[in-house]
Amino acid sequence: MFFSGDSSTRKRVDLGGRSSKERDRQVLLEQTRLERKKRQNLRQQISAATRIQKCFRGRKDTEKARLKVKEQFFVTYGAQCQKADQSCFGPESTFLRDLLFFVNVTNNEDNTVLLEVSNFILNYARNFGNIVNLFSGSDYLSNRAIVEHRLKKLTFVCLQAVYQNRTRWKGQLLMQSNYSSMPAIVLLETVCCLVNNDLPWASEVMRSLHTKKVFSLLRGIILEGLEDVMHPASNAGVNSSLEQVLIQISLHFTGDLCCCTIVDTSTSFYSQILSVPFLWHHFPNLKEVFCTRGLGKHCIHEMMRHLPGHIGVIVDNLGPSYPGYACVLGNLLEAASPLLSASNSSHEMALDMVNLLTLLLDMLPSLCLSSQQKVAEEDEPMEEENNKEEKPCGLNLQRAISTSMDSRLFHHLVNVLLKGISSTNTEVPPDDRELEIVGSTCAFLHVTFSTLPMERSMTGLAYRTEIVPALWSFIRRCHSSNRWPVFAKLGFSSDAPGWLLPLTVFCPVYKHMLTIIGNEEFYEQEKPLSLKDIKSLILILKQALWNLLWVIPSSHSKPPETSLGFKKLSVEKIKTRANIAIAELLAKLEDWNNRRQFTLPTDFHYHEAMNENFVSQAMLDNTRANEILTLAPFLVPFNARVRIFQSYLDASKQRSGFHQPLTNHRLKIRRSRILDDAFSQLSAFTEEDLRNPIRVVYVNELGIEEAGIDGGGIFKDFMENIVQASFDVQYGLFKETSDHLLYPNPGSGLIHDQHLQYFHFLGSLLGKAMYEGILVDIPLATFFLSKLKQKYNYLNDLPSLDAELYRHLQFLKHYEGDVSELELYFVIVNNEYGEQTEEELLPGGRDMHVTNDNVITFIHLVSNHRLNYQIRNQSSYFLKGFQQLIQKDWIDMFNEHELQLLISGSLESMDVDDLRDHATYSGGYEPGHEVIERFWEVMKSFSLENQKKFLKFVTGCSRGPLLGFKYLEPKFCIQRVGQGNVNEEVLNRLPTSATCMNLLKLPPYTSKEQMRTKLMYAINAEAGFDLS
Repeated sequence: MFFSGDSSTRKRVDLGGRSSKERDRQVLLEQTRLERKKRQNLRQQISAATRIQKCFRGRKDTEKARLKVKEQFFVTYGAQCQKADQSCFGPESTFLRDLLFFVNVTNNEDNTVLLEVSNFILNYARNFGNIVNLFSGSDYLSNRAIVEHRLKKLTFVCLQAVYQNRTRWKGQLLMQSNYSSMPAIVLLETVCCLVNNDLPWASEVMRSLHTKKVFSLLRGIILEGLEDVMHPASNAGVNSSLEQVLIQISLHFTGDLCCCTIVDTSTSFYSQILSVPFLWHHFPNLKEVFCTRGLGKHCIHEMMRHLPGHIGVIVDNLGPSYPGYACVLGNLLEAASPLLSASNSSHEMALDMVNLLTLLLDMLPSLCLSSQQKVAEEDEPMEEENNKEEKPCGLNLQRAISTSMDSRLFHHLVNVLLKGISSTNTEVPPDDRELEIVGSTCAFLHVTFSTLPMERSMTGLAYRTEIVPALWSFIRRCHSSNRWPVFAKLGFSSDAPGWLLPLTVFCPVYKHMLTIIGNEEFYEQEKPLSLKDIKSLILILKQALWNLLWVIPSSHSKPPETSLGFKKLSVEKIKTRANIAIAELLAKLEDWNNRRQFTLPTDFHYHEAMNENFVSQAMLDNTRANEILTLAPFLVPFNARVRIFQSYLDASKQRSGFHQPLTNHRLKIRRSRILDDAFSQLSAFTEEDLRNPIRVVYVNELGIEEAGIDGGGIFKDFMENIVQASFDVQYGLFKETSDHLLYPNPGSGLIHDQHLQYFHFLGSLLGKAMYEGILVDIPLATFFLSKLKQKYNYLNDLPSLDAELYRHLQFLKHYEGDVSELELYFVIVNNEYGEQTEEELLPGGRDMHVTNDNVITFIHLVSNHRLNYQIRNQSSYFLKGFQQLIQKDWIDMFNEHELQLLISGSLESMDVDDLRDHATYSGGYEPGHEVIERFWEVMKSFSLENQKKFLKFVTGCSRGPLLGFKYLEPKFCIQRVGQGNVNEEVLNRLPTSATCMNLLKLPPYTSKEQMRTKLMYAINAEAGFDLS
């Protein structure tokens, strides 16, 4: 050891506080523990080796015994059982015992023996019928145990042989039974023969098969036999032996004699067989048995007992495009209609069915969403994260599921469940059973709407079910009794609104009906709801929507699943869809009320939306009040919405520098060529130019500019004149309805080469008028006003275009005879300026008869052609021009009737009292002056036409501000002409005006007759701005 440099001998101390003896003790204990564990492992290895050796020796000895028995069997009965006879199958014979002991289904020699035995059994059954005597002799009861034991093994061996050789026998598996020499068919036919329910051993044999996972074997055989299991058009297994085996075995588990008390759900019929894609396409006879002989009822009941919370037991081994639950869903949906219409169908089964479909649909990713559903999906937080967990489906499976959700399914399922609810006494609150039925039905329909394209579902529900009157009865009774359900069975919390789920389903279906039904059905026949009921409905919907948007706090976190695991039935998701559904239905009902009033327009307003605080919040982005304004503007009074609209305009003007003098643009307009001059100059303006102020200089017939500086009044006059000229039907761009309302002329291209450019110009002209708050006299047809909101027009909009055509189509819709006798074809005749052209409504329409089956399609195609297709280009260009200045979201808060008010103001008489209340005076006049009193008396005596002319004379516009003269800027002012003593020269003067200041220069006329005469002369002179 090397010297460290330290000569001292210091004592070493363990800082851990332990002595060296203690350290040695710990090491010793650890070593002892490891040695003990090593000895224990060695004992376990020796024991395991002993068991393995014992098993191996046993297997080896058994194999030797089998070979020995097999050799003796061949000696006794022959290699192909040629020495066997009927007596060999009896209980005393060892024939079956020895065969079942040595047979190995993977051995070809053994399979040959098994086939010979099977052929013998089949031949005996064909010749003698009763095979009981073959296996038991004359006394079955005495030999029951041995017979049942042998047949359990024989039946399973036959199935096992087909399963093990399924690849080699692939082409035989789905062949029909008349191919009796094929090995697979012989064995399957033998199974059918041995498991017949009439045989005394059938129940015990079935129990044995069940414990040996018979449906797993059958699934493997089916999948191997179907070359393209994913193709729904296949009909390969019809009338096959395999189909017969499936039927025989499946039916046993639905019978009273079934003794399979222990159910392994992962090997059940619904887990293994129903999860085969397009099962009924391959085995149609099995479908019939499933629907009519209790198999379907049994499966649905069992699935509802075991699947909730354990959906993973369904076999899922066909790849990600064909998840097992989706295959079960597709097969159930396809069988649902015949199952529900069968004689043994029951209300309880329908309830189980609807709950089961809800469970499976909830797992399915949304397919082919409609535009409305996409809006709802965008509003749902964390949706992408949820979708990552969902397995997608193959296109064929998606199509099969979507197609199966047809009107027949809704007719049988919904009508069976809701039967009797619609006729229940309205004074009695719903009982617990009704609450369960409505909850289950609504849950199913809501999940359906969230998963499948809504349009397809809606049509089936609207036409084939009574869901609208039934649900309305339920909603009305709950509302009147103030007893709403909790829907605890769906996993809802107790604080979830009870009206939420029923309204979320009721609203889109009823809205769809309102899109389809005619005016006669709604107003006269009052179908499906009476007008009185609709008034009550509006109050309920209004309160519910206000609660959702304003009262009940919304969550922006990930929507939680319900306590039962439902994803699409979470309360937050239902709220999101309810917002849209209720708002759209109320908007639709408001449209019907605008067509023909059945309730006060104010019934759609909510009282809390009328206060100033709400209106001020609604003007701000990202507030709850603004959200209400966007989604449900009808809750807010019209005047408040106009003020909000004007605030949008003011903000836009501020951004574009509207009030800066350098941004003005100047137009030089000849009165005699006002349209041509305006079109040539304004068409060159950019969008930004149009937003800025425009000043107008008129040029008279001599080419001289008229007197007057445009401070806004001349531009207002120009707007009125240009609108009057361009929208005149004589010019050919617009046509009139029978009510003298304007819409684009479908034949405008025959008159003007640049007709589309003119429509763009006129759209920007209307937009400019609205942008600057100038009311213009353009009475537009209601259906065309819808296009400014980019809404699609339907059959119910046709009366606003052609009431006579609408009556003809309604006659055709309700025609009780044979429509084909009317000799109508899918063509429509256009008649423009004496030129008739025929246009096909569908490809090949000239050769397509209108019949009772397609008359509804014909009616909607005709209305679509007139309302949308004919003027699609004119409307598109007009809209592009209009939206250069007026954004869509600015006018979305107004319905068509209100939009017309924004454009033209009220058609009622001018409110002279309102003008007087907000008038100012100068030059010696004051409110109580005798001349002023005389003036207002004369004004009230004027006709509406003369009042409008006076307003145009003073302000440049024949219509006052939309919200009243309080908003006229600058205020209307009456200024006295001539100071001091009144002389004849002053009294002979005509009144003059300064339109840019809304100023009337009025001499102090001494009598009403003189004032009336002078005013009438001035307002009717139409002398341009030289007079002023």
